[in-house]
Amino acid sequence: MEGKKEGFRPLIGITMGDPAGIGPEIAVKALGRPELYEKCRPLVVGDARILRRALEFTGRTDLKIRPVKRPSEGGYAPGTIDVLDLPVADPEEIETGKVSAAAGNAAFACVKEVIRLAMEKEVDATVTNPLNKEAMNLAGHHYSGHTEIYAHFTGTKRYTMMLAHHDLRVVHVSTHVSLREACDRVKKERILEVIRIADQACRRMGIETPSIGVAGLNPHCGEGGLFGKEEIEEIAPAVRAARKEGIRAEGPVPADTVFSKARGGWYDCVVAMYHDQGHIPLKVVGFVYDEALGKWGAVEGVNITLGLPVIRTSVDHGTAFDQAGTGEASELSLINAIDYAISFALGENCNHNDTRKQEPNTKEVRE
Repeated sequence: MEGKKEGFRPLIGITMGDPAGIGPEIAVKALGRPELYEKCRPLVVGDARILRRALEFTGRTDLKIRPVKRPSEGGYAPGTIDVLDLPVADPEEIETGKVSAAAGNAAFACVKEVIRLAMEKEVDATVTNPLNKEAMNLAGHHYSGHTEIYAHFTGTKRYTMMLAHHDLRVVHVSTHVSLREACDRVKKERILEVIRIADQACRRMGIETPSIGVAGLNPHCGEGGLFGKEEIEEIAPAVRAARKEGIRAEGPVPADTVFSKARGGWYDCVVAMYHDQGHIPLKVVGFVYDEALGKWGAVEGVNITLGLPVIRTSVDHGTAFDQAGTGEASELSLINAIDYAISFALGENCNHNDTRKQEPNTKEVRE
């Protein structure tokens, strides 16, 4: 790969996702934008036959699909979509909008291959389109999602998920576990670990002095132990430890206000205690349903796995089987994910109009 000199365009490996879902369609719609090629060299990892079918679904028959065997063969110019061709998804066998083991196996194969490319430094960053967990498990690949696949094939033990919608960023202490188990995982060492990861991620994006807001677990942060003691026994000690390390962490902050504060510029990133605590606010602002038109007007947001030895960003939505084959699915989340991958590869701030406060944090840590 070319060095990171002036004019460097990172080579971004993009999986096609589940071939029965919207991934191939939003991939060709995103890569149909000429301006994308000014910022990066996008390479789809998938079956060229599925991508050609996606051109028909989206009406982008003006674009060409060029199969390649390795990233170095790509031309990376507008009008032609380079595809690292994996013949794993015969369009005659995979029905659009249907869960199947064949589709799940194809999606898994693409993820495994893009990880290999990143580990061998043939691509600078990776972006994943949605896969269907049921289909993947039907194919015999027993993972709960992309994050766990990446962790397995990169040998990563300590990682976390970040969700981002423009300058609203959230990381999670736990994700794909039951709510009961999530509460049990609210422990000082894990919280401190996630605060550190959030701080490091923000710095990688070019934010020099990140401010990290740490959410409470219980209503009103437990009201001094009346509604629970996790804030006193686990969260506040983790925040104090982070501050001793020089991290600008604040908390615990009540979960019903911390995200509004983050949107208002108080924090560069919020540490959420469990999956839905972090996902709901991000999707409220990023997923916009147009009631008058009866369809989604915008589906934005990025899912980023932190702590890996490779860069991985993803769309923040599912396979949307109900939209597959219509050509109407929004590519905005994929474009956001590509932009974040580029920024991580270049070490730049993903929000170049960041107006966040950078004053020293003098507020007391809530006990």
